[in-house]
Amino acid sequence: MSRVDFYHLQKWPLERALPELLERALAKGMKAVVVAASEERVRALDSLLWCYREDSWLPHGAAGGGEAAAQPVWITDRDENPNGADILVITDGADIQDVGGYARCLDLFDGAVEADVAAARTRWTRARDAGHDLSYWQQDADGRWTEKAKSAKTAETPV
Repeated sequence: MSRVDFYHLQKWPLERALPELLERALAKGMKAVVVAASEERVRALDSLLWCYREDSWLPHGAAGGGEAAAQPVWITDRDENPNGADILVITDGADIQDVGGYARCLDLFDGAVEADVAAARTRWTRARDAGHDLSYWQQDADGRWTEKAKSAKTAETPV
């Protein structure tokens, strides 16, 4: 079973949280696939990771360019794992039915959009029912992630 971490974005937008989480994954020697909702969003995230901070960039490739297998981070709008990633990062409410092929899944959702919160609840329930280990993270006032809940198969949905 996979570990699935739900990140409830409350203080930061995805564009700030995603690079930080990807940096942590790469520092641990892991590869990631980032799934976005559309080709336009893939292009936007691709651009973001080149210039999100003046002193840093994340090595990556995106659907429509680059050799996927050689990329530590691959951004796509499809349910695919062309770089042999250990981590799946779900953004924009992308609905990936089976996260079991990854050691870890990070599901980032916007807490200010009720439809995104409702969709995250559905994904939580599906992952819980599939037997995955779940954690729910919220940002504190300083933007740090605090684990608010863990789930066994019978636990209630905290989102």
